[in-house]
Amino acid sequence: MNHLTKKEIILISIMLFSMFFGAGNLIFPPFLGQSAGNNLWLSLAGFILSAAGLPILGVMAVAKAGGFQALAGRVHPSFAFLFPFLIYLSIGPGLAIPRAGSLAYEMGALPFLSTDLKGSPLALAIYTLAFFGVVFWLSLSPSKLVDRFSKLLTPFLLAMIAVIFIKSLFTPMNTLQAPEGNYGPNPTFQGFLDGYLTMDALAALAFGIVIANTLKAKGVHEEKSLSIYMMYAGLGAGLLLSLIYLALGYLGAVTPHAADTENGAQILTLLMNHLFGAGGTILLGLLFTLACLCVSIGLVISCSQFFNTALPWLSYKEWATVLTVWSMVIANLGLTQILKVSVPVLGILYPIAIILIILALAHRYIAAAPTVYTITVVLVGLFSLIDTANTVFFAGKWSSVLSGLPLYNEGLGWITPAIVGILAGNVFDKIRHTWNTHTEKDVA
Repeated sequence: MNHLTKKEIILISIMLFSMFFGAGNLIFPPFLGQSAGNNLWLSLAGFILSAAGLPILGVMAVAKAGGFQALAGRVHPSFAFLFPFLIYLSIGPGLAIPRAGSLAYEMGALPFLSTDLKGSPLALAIYTLAFFGVVFWLSLSPSKLVDRFSKLLTPFLLAMIAVIFIKSLFTPMNTLQAPEGNYGPNPTFQGFLDGYLTMDALAALAFGIVIANTLKAKGVHEEKSLSIYMMYAGLGAGLLLSLIYLALGYLGAVTPHAADTENGAQILTLLMNHLFGAGGTILLGLLFTLACLCVSIGLVISCSQFFNTALPWLSYKEWATVLTVWSMVIANLGLTQILKVSVPVLGILYPIAIILIILALAHRYIAAAPTVYTITVVLVGLFSLIDTANTVFFAGKWSSVLSGLPLYNEGLGWITPAIVGILAGNVFDKIRHTWNTHTEKDVA
């Protein structure tokens, strides 16, 4: 068994960070910061818990279980294929990769186009063709991921963010304002829910296969050692994410306000213009392009490796081709349409992923009650479907009933079904164990 050096562990942690850190991770903390105002730190605490803490726990859960499919298999053999398939589809060609390509265009190219070209679908098509061409080319050699990300792309990305933050310390900035909306009464809960939008807890379950394959390529094959090094990588990536979120959240909070800002991208644009003038737009475009490129490469690789394993009738290269082309097509629908679809999908998948991570980390205490996984996931999944349908299709008609659940109004109503599922699973398994014991005695 090959032992990794501290430098190798750091490089793998940086690689995992770069796979997590995309455009969404750039735009959500500044928006939170400006909206939270005086409640900045409470909101950031909730955001970091879900946007950095959950991904760390997700990597640990996958490591302890011996793989994402092995973890999902504790619920049911069919779930072991279905849930990973939905996760990889949502964080891959269905949502996250097209979102990255579309956002890279809107922030990295659109500001520099003429008025006529800005409304042209042809401009988006040409840009996404070039963008995904680079993504495909760099995805063909997964073994080189550590060198490309840890030694080249990510250090440059981190250096750019550091320059922006340092410049803000020497530039007159705004003071913290009064919090807006739910950031006033429930800043921590709202920050926690904002963390869902990064999709990193879902990505953590999926990226396990890439980290495991990278470690195996370095000679680490023993199961216990794989788990330990994966945990180290998760902790390192989570620490980097937390530091970046603190910096971006603070920058958003002190950026001069504008009445018409609707998202974090617009706030970052204001910030960069305030700090660097016209040149800030170029720097911001480069920052977004690099972040989107990093996360798209990581997602194409992890999704291609998964689908190649689950559906081996296509090779890795063929799956990479299919996923890249499909993502490029979806990206041409535009960012607004992609974001409209992502919210309800995340509302269904995220609670299931969170409870699966929690159960995996508590496995030593519930290993004797395997039904806990099945009952808990079914109840949380049913609640998530009902809650999403209530919001998307029925305009909140069932909210008066659902609001009777604790924490429902804070967006965490799934916690009650989860607790009921854990208790019911334990009771069911104890009754079944007692019944089997009596039956065996009667037979004897």
